[in-house]
Amino acid sequence: MSVELRELYQEVILDHNKHPRNRGKLEEPTNSAEGHNPLCGDNVTVYVHTKEGRVEGISFEGSGCAISTASASMMTEAIKGKTLAEIEAMFREFQKMVTATGEAEEHPDFGDLEVLAGVREYPVRIKCATLPWHTLHAALQGAEAKVSTE
Repeated sequence: MSVELRELYQEVILDHNKHPRNRGKLEEPTNSAEGHNPLCGDNVTVYVHTKEGRVEGISFEGSGCAISTASASMMTEAIKGKTLAEIEAMFREFQKMVTATGEAEEHPDFGDLEVLAGVREYPVRIKCATLPWHTLHAALQGAEAKVSTE
């Protein structure tokens, strides 16, 4: 990873960690799920309001490391207004992006999420970045069990 990209990665992560977007409980969610990363203690609850197969509102609550909080913040911005099919595709692509062994592909819908491709260099951080996504996926699937990265 280039020095410039590493600096951008750190800047965006720190911004979303210090000023998380869509943080707090969503009023009248249609779906929600809780997630936990026992390795580092991250906890996240994702609230979603869907209507006619599209996410109209999304928020999260929880505590965790900078990567987990930033990932949740960026995820909520990226998926708002998307259809459930689009979100499912983004979930799969995000998984590929943060776990790929080669160069990351550009994803036009990801916006700031692209910087999380850098967690590939720190395998222990992959679970931090993916916890909000797995929790969102569980919420949209109507899962009742708490999501765990283990």
